[in-house]
Amino acid sequence: MFSHVMVGSNDIERSQRFYNAVLGQLGVPEPVRNQNATGQTRLFYRHEGNTFCVSEPIDGAAASHANGGTVGFKCQSAEQVQAFHATALAHGGTSIEQPPGLREGAGGALYLAYVRDPDGNKLCALFRPK
Repeated sequence: MFSHVMVGSNDIERSQRFYNAVLGQLGVPEPVRNQNATGQTRLFYRHEGNTFCVSEPIDGAAASHANGGTVGFKCQSAEQVQAFHATALAHGGTSIEQPPGLREGAGGALYLAYVRDPDGNKLCALFRPK
């Protein structure tokens, strides 16, 4: 259904350090970095047919996070969720909501962790135990 997810950044170098570390926990390689025709730098993280992008805003205004928006990253284990969370905190992220752990959801149990990146974008690390 989706071709990509993109979030904005006010400090692309800080974002690259943060996302290289956090997404590296999921096996995502370093991004393809490019500059568009009007000069904004963008980072394209590609992994298993998915693309997550970080961009300086094209309109020149400050980047801001979506109120109510969350970008979820699929993890392979509860340990990977924990590593994602710990790495995010070590690289300028902020833990939000409940501590990482098991939650009961409409579709069964989920192991979740929520953080905000340094620009305030809400991220979720999610593992579905069998």
